[in-house]
Amino acid sequence: FNHDYTDRGIEIPDCQITQRDNRDTKEIVIISGKGGTGKTSLTASFCAIEKELFIADCDVDAADLHLITNPGIMETGKFSGGSAARIDKELCDNCGKCEPVCRFDAVFEREGKRGIDELSCEGCGACRLVCPQHAISMHPVLNGDWYVSKTRFGLMSHAKLLPGSENSGKLVALVRDKKKSFQHNAAISIIDGSPGTGCPVISSITGTDYVVVVTEPTVSGVHDFKRILDLIHFFHLKSGVIVNKADINPEKKQEIQQWAEKTGCDFLGAIQYDTGFTLAQKKGLTFIEYKSNETSGQIRDIWAKIKDVVNYSAE
Repeated sequence: FNHDYTDRGIEIPDCQITQRDNRDTKEIVIISGKGGTGKTSLTASFCAIEKELFIADCDVDAADLHLITNPGIMETGKFSGGSAARIDKELCDNCGKCEPVCRFDAVFEREGKRGIDELSCEGCGACRLVCPQHAISMHPVLNGDWYVSKTRFGLMSHAKLLPGSENSGKLVALVRDKKKSFQHNAAISIIDGSPGTGCPVISSITGTDYVVVVTEPTVSGVHDFKRILDLIHFFHLKSGVIVNKADINPEKKQEIQQWAEKTGCDFLGAIQYDTGFTLAQKKGLTFIEYKSNETSGQIRDIWAKIKDVVNYSAE
């Protein structure tokens, strides 16, 4: 995304990046079993309702919350989550012992000299161990960028993982750490978590006060909801579920609700299918800012339930 953000005249809360006080900030993370369920759209709408809060976009593999929040960057930095091998051509005698031990086919030979393809290298260091000339060394690899920005809803930490880069779980942890450095008059924070059940999701939900799962009333939606619920229960976290586009399949919506009640997951509510989400995105707005109708009422009711569950008070 574009690094040169501007405020576009939007009123920004007075905030700074310093060590936060000891106030207990409620941390709510929004996740989904897969991408495309409406997780980020709902996260943005909750931000618009609350107006003053901490925000973290931890969906670093496909970060897009910035498209709606229009952040103005205050701090930025580079992220390195791993290392890659490098061959010193002056020391290398082209013995070839490094090539057969590389499980990732990262070692190549060109014009009588061997080199390392950094995009293929996984940083295991096997080649360095077998090199008799000590010509191979490990060095940090740039995996992405992190940002701390101001938005019309409050301070936001976010990041961008470079194409093909890994260690997104570490980058998620970094984004959350940056959020913890905020000082502002908000007492609640929202994390737009990663989809799925892998390392980035674990990094997104660990230590949070409440996990909100956004799912769809489909066969795959039910399957993914059950998988992500197993992960949440493994970490003994409180959770709730939102069924988006609930009216496209009432039977599956009912199945999700029954499974949530059976497993101790709060059923927070259902949201009907509404094309207004797409139209709002085109204007760079949240649904709450774009339209006031039955759907926006459903979103407001769900956010009220979430705050009630985590015992949050604005006072």
